[in-house]
Amino acid sequence: MRVMMTKLKVLLSLILVLVATLAATDYASATPSTDFREVNGDVLDDWGISRTRAVGEDGFYQISETGFRPVIAFESLGEEANLAYSLGEQMAEKYPDRQQRAEEIFRFVRDRVKYTPDKDQFNYNEFAQNADELAITINQDGVAYGDCEDSAILLAVMYQGAGYRSAIVVVPDHTAAMVYLPEYKKASSFELEGEPGWVWAEATGKNNPLGWVSKEFTNVGVAVYEVSAEAITKTKKPPAPATAVTKTGGGVPFLPFPFFSVIAFLWFLSLFRRRRPG
Repeated sequence: MRVMMTKLKVLLSLILVLVATLAATDYASATPSTDFREVNGDVLDDWGISRTRAVGEDGFYQISETGFRPVIAFESLGEEANLAYSLGEQMAEKYPDRQQRAEEIFRFVRDRVKYTPDKDQFNYNEFAQNADELAITINQDGVAYGDCEDSAILLAVMYQGAGYRSAIVVVPDHTAAMVYLPEYKKASSFELEGEPGWVWAEATGKNNPLGWVSKEFTNVGVAVYEVSAEAITKTKKPPAPATAVTKTGGGVPFLPFPFFSVIAFLWFLSLFRRRRPG
């Protein structure tokens, strides 16, 4: 009888340890959007924004016939500001020199977000992550995995937290960030609405410095949206069941389309205004 009681106590102890471990893991992997839902083939987050589609009123970049708006950035700004914005604030405290700070933020994202196609990681052709989801993974594991829009959004939000003006830029089949740094002389700058001093931030290459831009993007139509803390409201959850989003490779487990298709840009390119390095 004593042997059975001892075994029972050991079993109960193991169960408690397992429950505690699972609880801790669940907490550590929690993200600002905790209830993804699949509706008509799209994965929607807590704000009702599609993570698997950039086009449309509920797309993560809200591409329309009149322009685009990177609404997914607003999930990490203003009242929704969380870890990513805080990381920018920490950079501002650590690096008082504005040029050095801008470079350090760029290197932080470049070195800690390993380029990984969405298909390899989420089993979707497109799946955008917001800035806090990446920041939490970096904070937990030292590295996160994502593609061009993921790095661009994290950069834009961190620059905001560090006291800079930032923007998202879209070119054919690609997106990047920009930071307003007119005093920066290490690279050519771009004009935005006639205002020079915008520096391209391309964090998808392992060795890219701040300001580097591929030649294929210097003489093409460019759409730019300056990011600010715009309001975004979480939607009422539909009756559809929550969708489990699980990473299938390229990193740490998370949730289950390459960036915008060329077809989408055939009609969207006509909206772009031409920007050239100043």
